[in-house]
Amino acid sequence: MAGGHISEQAPARGIETARPSWWFLLYRHVLAHKWVAAGLALALLAVVALFVQSAFQVFSGQAAAGLRLALYGGLAGFVATGLGALPALLLRRLPQRIEDSMLGLAAGMMLAASAFSLLLPGLEAGASLLGHRGSGAAVVVFGMALGVLLMLGLDEFTPHAHDQSGPCGPGYEICGRVWLFVFAIALHNLPEGMAIGVSFSQGDMGVGLPLTTAIALQDIPEGLAVALALRSAGVTAIYSVLIAAASGLLEPVGALLGVGLAGGLAVAYPIGLGLAAGAMLFVVSHEVIPETHRNGHQTSATLGLMTGFALMMVLDTTLG
Repeated sequence: MAGGHISEQAPARGIETARPSWWFLLYRHVLAHKWVAAGLALALLAVVALFVQSAFQVFSGQAAAGLRLALYGGLAGFVATGLGALPALLLRRLPQRIEDSMLGLAAGMMLAASAFSLLLPGLEAGASLLGHRGSGAAVVVFGMALGVLLMLGLDEFTPHAHDQSGPCGPGYEICGRVWLFVFAIALHNLPEGMAIGVSFSQGDMGVGLPLTTAIALQDIPEGLAVALALRSAGVTAIYSVLIAAASGLLEPVGALLGVGLAGGLAVAYPIGLGLAAGAMLFVVSHEVIPETHRNGHQTSATLGLMTGFALMMVLDTTLG
């Protein structure tokens, strides 16, 4: 009897411990979030279409004017992220109020960069191309919608984790905690790199330089926050710094993607600016600001945001 009982239970335990594949979990997640999945598919199709028409021009000898500038701008974001992560070699954690203030500063700079260095030039370019301010604004809003759909879909369908809110996304149970943080970093850095690439796609330093400067400056506290979050997750100091610095490589990658999106047909430029702005605004509102307000330091975070916004406004005025 005892032997028979064990033989019946052993297969059951084996079945319970078997883990479904990530693709199965993704499929089940898509079925549960059909409208978000459809929006992501639409945004990805538009991004691919913009990129293909731009790549066609590159291969036909009409390379985007700002390709090299975009790469330099993305590398500046990578270097700033690495420099910001270095203090984590000595620090294990900052006071939460200071950390929230630093992230608020980064959020303010991203908000101002979206407004002054992406949306305003996009509205001007759209109106100039189409001969009507309303039509130009509609093109930029269309780009913003694509950016929001893209980030909403990536946020919903990419397994990732944040220091305060914990893990989310399909299949996060089968991913290591470090990888979940890495994926979260990717969701932040990719739209920043895309914004740099789009801003340089026409070779206009007046648009690209202030935006790149702002993103590089806000990458410093962001790199430190990422490295400290990894340290608090149990990663060693050296690996925390290396992972945080390596996450900055997504900025030159995103910059090349951004310059590809907006470097083809003339109307792709205001669409690309709107797309980058929409993606950045989504990240700020959906991720960064809520993270800074979870710990009861709303005032400090808001003051940091206002400081960052004012700093970016001054940078755009003086460098633009």
